[in-house]
Amino acid sequence: MDGGPDGGWATVSSGAAANWTAALRWAAWLLLIAGPLLGLMALVRQPAATAPSAAPAPAASAAGTADSAGPAGFAQLYVAAYVEAGKGTEATLAPYFPPMRGISLEAAAGTQRADRLAAVRVRKVASGYWSVTVAAHVTAQTKASAKTGATDGTATAPDEVLRYFQVPVREFSGGGYVAAALPGEVAAPSAGAGAQLDYGTPVPADSHDAATGTVSAFLDAYLTGSGELARYLSPGTGLSPVSPAPYERIEVAQLAERGGDFRVDAATDEGAKRELLVDVWATGSDGQLRPLSYALALRARDGRWEIAALDAAPSLSTTSKEKK
Repeated sequence: MDGGPDGGWATVSSGAAANWTAALRWAAWLLLIAGPLLGLMALVRQPAATAPSAAPAPAASAAGTADSAGPAGFAQLYVAAYVEAGKGTEATLAPYFPPMRGISLEAAAGTQRADRLAAVRVRKVASGYWSVTVAAHVTAQTKASAKTGATDGTATAPDEVLRYFQVPVREFSGGGYVAAALPGEVAAPSAGAGAQLDYGTPVPADSHDAATGTVSAFLDAYLTGSGELARYLSPGTGLSPVSPAPYERIEVAQLAERGGDFRVDAATDEGAKRELLVDVWATGSDGQLRPLSYALALRARDGRWEIAALDAAPSLSTTSKEKK
């Protein structure tokens, strides 16, 4: 059959057909060999797509981790405004307690003033909700005639009383705070018993004792600016003197040692450590004496005592019922 282009058939020679058959055979073998390899490469290159993903860690709740300083500060501002508010000034409380827009006060505004406010207790009631107890020195203007016998009743005299208010504070989604109710006046918190410290009986300061001498010179440099503070510090102890110097003279009154009685002329073996509770008398520029206490850690080096640390607080007794 004549195989020209017009016949619609493509013709090839027997040699070309043989070559084409061989090429197809080799291609089939290559596919058989490459198939498993390609599958293995896909598994190796995409493990993240087939492995189960770990569940994300839950985000910490802002209400659960909020610092108590926020509710405490809000409660102090609220109590200060509440004490001074009165008839005609209800709007000053609305930023703290929005329902005040519909409440009328009867007391005269400004007859009381709150000073030196402090949050003395912050108790978490629920997530994002606190009960804050605020102490305030409230000064009231009272009729002098009640105290002096005056008959005109016009003179006034200040009358300051320490009072306590309990405030419910709620955190809202914007990150701020709002009062859930008006403050409630409460009784003063119990004073409690004195803390039991882990120190022996205090002894009067002996100027001939080496440790006492170091402590005295250190506190003198620290509080009066007299002398170089660094000469009394152990290497690596970072302390700076109080500035401006609040006192003109320091006198060590007595010392107590942690874990037992104070050891006079204790051996300064290299690296030896001691923890002392030191009571001092500090004389200010006004000539007045004021008592101060310091918990100090000492370390021996090169035959002398040095200040290793000014502790944040004295050590509590491990057997004290006050220990938490």
